[in-house]
Amino acid sequence: MSQPSVLKYEPSFGYGDRIGLATPGHLEAHRRSSGAILPIFAQQSIREMTRTVRTPEDVMSSAASALDAAGFDGAWGADADHLKTPEDVTATAEAGFLFFTIDPSDGVDQKADHYDADRVEANLEPCPWIEQYTGRTIDIPDGPSIEFDALTVKRAAVKYGRAIRHALSLADHIRAESARLGREHEIEISVDESEQPTSLAEHYIFAEQLLTHGVNLVSLAPRWIGELEKGVDYIGSVSALEASIADHAAIARYLGEYKLSLHSGSDKLSIYEAFARATRGRFHVKTAGTSYLEALRVAARHHPDLFRRVIAFSRDCYERDRATYHVHATLDDAPPASADVDLVTLETRYLQRWADVPAGKGFTEAGRQILHCAFGSVLSHPELKGELLQVLREHPETHVEILAEHFGRHLRALEDGLATV
Repeated sequence: MSQPSVLKYEPSFGYGDRIGLATPGHLEAHRRSSGAILPIFAQQSIREMTRTVRTPEDVMSSAASALDAAGFDGAWGADADHLKTPEDVTATAEAGFLFFTIDPSDGVDQKADHYDADRVEANLEPCPWIEQYTGRTIDIPDGPSIEFDALTVKRAAVKYGRAIRHALSLADHIRAESARLGREHEIEISVDESEQPTSLAEHYIFAEQLLTHGVNLVSLAPRWIGELEKGVDYIGSVSALEASIADHAAIARYLGEYKLSLHSGSDKLSIYEAFARATRGRFHVKTAGTSYLEALRVAARHHPDLFRRVIAFSRDCYERDRATYHVHATLDDAPPASADVDLVTLETRYLQRWADVPAGKGFTEAGRQILHCAFGSVLSHPELKGELLQVLREHPETHVEILAEHFGRHLRALEDGLATV
């Protein structure tokens, strides 16, 4: 069976597959591209596996089997995403994953940016690196100058101190498990699921502490400025984001040449070129829910009644399921799937992407967020899941073409950015 490999610092793109049938479409998108961006075909978080009732072995075998069937012999990666416990590491390592995304967000103080000096002092725990940074100014070549005044460093310790300790502990376990299994490994750190952006000083401290302790850091996902919500394009100033990315990328080059990662990366068509350009090609983009949404497009074309029922069920689950996501859509922003709403309207309001809509039409992508958040409820529902799988198996050509076209947009925009590096 086809085996994943480490991709190191090459630009890479993660194709999340929550159903287990999307790899042929992902592969077709990759084959139609220049090949400059390496694919990660097996990628799923522990949270997603729990919601879709899948195992690490399921995720790995569905991707590898599809690649074998297609005769693909190129390099590809396997990402065990958003790992929080040693047990998560062991399970995914034994299934053959080599790229491990550590999620230490439970140790992040989400309110630290709002604390005054007295509150920072009150929340401060012993941290061995506070004195190491306090009072320093570091001039990053071809990048920013970072001042580490006492309050900045202490605030970073309050915000990320426990997260750094947790990341180091989990990295040690990854190293040990990989050695036990006789495999290479590479590590990404994800702090993107935080309420406040990661400052340059915080990035520097977090990354340097990991590298100093020997972590094989290949990628870092900060919490970027602006909003990267699920299922929709970037919300914020693209020029401001590009300037921020360039500063973070300069830090990465200075410390260790690791990649910068864009999580919730699907459908962010407005920023891909800037992201590839600002990182100078050292990037990773991670997608997941968008493949599920495109699978529903297959249902809309070939089984409209199923599509209507998925919408209705997703709306019923949305208020509960949105709790673990940063989204702004409300049920009032998209129509119900009642009989008096025609299919074209439903497909437009629930699946059409911003890039497809003529300027000035005032289109909202709320429907995509509603469907996105409810994926776990749909894919653990015995009837809806079974019917959706059947439609996808009966119409593989449609499924492949829809995915290839969809991800082709992503890859072309990133390649446009690479061409300017």
